[in-house]
This record gives sequence, structure tokens and C-alpha cells, in this order.
Amino acid sequence: MSAKLLMGTGAALLLGPVIAQAATLDDVRERDSLRCGVNAAQPGFSSLDDDDQYRGLDTDVCRAVAAAALGDAEKVQFVPLDSVERFTALQSGEVDLLSRTTTWTSHRDTTMGVNFTGVSYYDGQAFMVASDLGVQSATELDGAAVCTQSGTTSELNLADYFQVNDMEYEAVVFDSPEQSIAGFEAGRCDVLSSDASQLYGQRMHLDNPDSAVVLPEIISKEPLGPAVLQGDDQWFNIVKWSLFAMLNAEEYGITSANVDDMRGSDDPNVARILGKDDNYGEGMGLEADWAYNIIKQVGNYAEVYDRNVGEGSDFNIARGLNALWVDGGIQYAPPIR
Repeated sequence: MSAKLLMGTGAALLLGPVIAQAATLDDVRERDSLRCGVNAAQPGFSSLDDDDQYRGLDTDVCRAVAAAALGDAEKVQFVPLDSVERFTALQSGEVDLLSRTTTWTSHRDTTMGVNFTGVSYYDGQAFMVASDLGVQSATELDGAAVCTQSGTTSELNLADYFQVNDMEYEAVVFDSPEQSIAGFEAGRCDVLSSDASQLYGQRMHLDNPDSAVVLPEIISKEPLGPAVLQGDDQWFNIVKWSLFAMLNAEEYGITSANVDDMRGSDDPNVARILGKDDNYGEGMGLEADWAYNIIKQVGNYAEVYDRNVGEGSDFNIARGLNALWVDGGIQYAPPIR
């Protein structure tokens, strides 16, 4: 389906399913809440806690955007979506933002009418096998039945990996992570393959986590990040810079605990981030304290990472590639200036 997008006195043809309505920020403010599409049950990234509140790295990205746009990180309506319906929900306007362990790919970025706004978590696809199989490496999986999830990049990655390594496999495809792990536990397959982050979370919820092991090979690049509908540059910038604000805050040592004291810092980088030296939110239609609200109410990137998937969580996943560039990782935010 195509649609015409008027641009000044000329017209351009946008090839894609939809065109974003402009002024998403106005809609969010009129509604006084952000509608954010998330995973229904991926611990560490988006799942319900014991109080039926969504918690996780992806949900904290949603809260950061709400803090920037509305001044209140709790003004979020979380919309649980499966992998098949997530893009349709964004394209139809059911959600303002998609923050659901979604891989940034060329196809999604150029043909689906969406814009990815950054990388909130660098991931990669891996394999989990039953411990009693004695498998030590993915190169030993020739002829295996592999459970995976439909509507994800995992299916293509599997085909590529087994072809390149001249191995055969049988794909056992399910519609949801819950069905995939249930199929693995029931013996429908020898192997479960998905993003490594998801496998660690699923392993934790097995009746006996020691009954399965995640193999060391990472077979793909899976840059996960939030996405918005194309056509609203203001909203695209708000979501993008909300993530960048958390990364910059970590780099300059600004935390939710010290942010009030840091407002008096003599460091001009800190002053700009916290809105004490000019208003760097003005170009996005935001108040000068937009980044202060994010850091105060949600935290910097290290805080978000540690409490959800890092050393402060059950997963204890090392920062690895998700460490800042100054610490040997590849997380890098453009400067606020």
C-alpha cells in the first residue's frame, strides 16, 4: 500500500504501510499518558512483577520518554504485544512507541514505515540445550530440532547459520516465547534458539534452571531498540534523546541519587544535560528540565541496566558490549550541546 506525503508545494511518494500523524507529542500531552508497546513476559526487559506492574529495561525506556514528554515517568499505558502484532500496533497508532526487544534491521527500517531511535541493548542470537545432552558447542547441532519464534529475526538467522556450517536442522516454530519454552520443556525440540538475553530469562523460569545450558556461540547481531512511526521528526527526536540522556548521564556520573546536587556542578557538560545552561529541550518542544526528570525518576543507563539485567538482578549479565565506550563497550551517545 502506498500513500502520498505532501511536502511544501511538491509531493513525494512514501513507499510503506502508513504515514505517521504529526504532533505525537501533542496527542500524548492531551491524553496525559504515553502508550508504549512492550513484551508481555520477558523478564529483565518487560514483564509483570508481583504487584502487576511492568518492569524491565524496555519498560524503563518507556518511562524515560514519559518523564521527558510529560514530566512524570509513571504516566505510561503499557500495551502488551506479541512479535507478530507489534509493528501493526505501531503503524495503526495503537501505541506511540514500541520498546519491545526489537532488532533494528534494514528491512524494518526502510519498508515498514518505522524509525529506530537508537540501541538500548546490544544482543545476539544463541542456543540453549538440555544439559544432559552433553552438547558443548553449536557446531554439534547437525540434525537437531530447533524451537524458535515466528515473526522474529531468529528464523532467518537459523537458516543462515546452518547453511554456512553445512548442517541440517528441523525448525519447530511457535507464536510466542511462552509457547517456545513450553515446547522445549516438553521435548518438542532439542534446542531453543533466540536472543541470548531472552534465553537467560527463560532458563531462570524452568522448573530446574540447571537442566539447561546456553551455548557460548553468538550467531547474529541483534541491536535492540525503541522504534516510532515515520513522519514525526519531533517525536523521533524526543525518543532518541531520552535514551541518549541516560547514556550521557552515566558518562558524567549523574545518577538518580545525586542529580539534585549535580545541578550545582561547575562542569558545563553536566549543566547542559540538566538544563542549567540553556534549554536543550526547546528544539523538541520540551522544558529545560527534560533530562533532569529522566535521571531523577528513572536513572541513568547504568542504573537501568543493573537493576533489570545486570548485577542488581537475578540475571547478572555482564555489561559487555553494553558498557560505555570509555569502559570498553560500544554504547556511545552524541553530546548534549
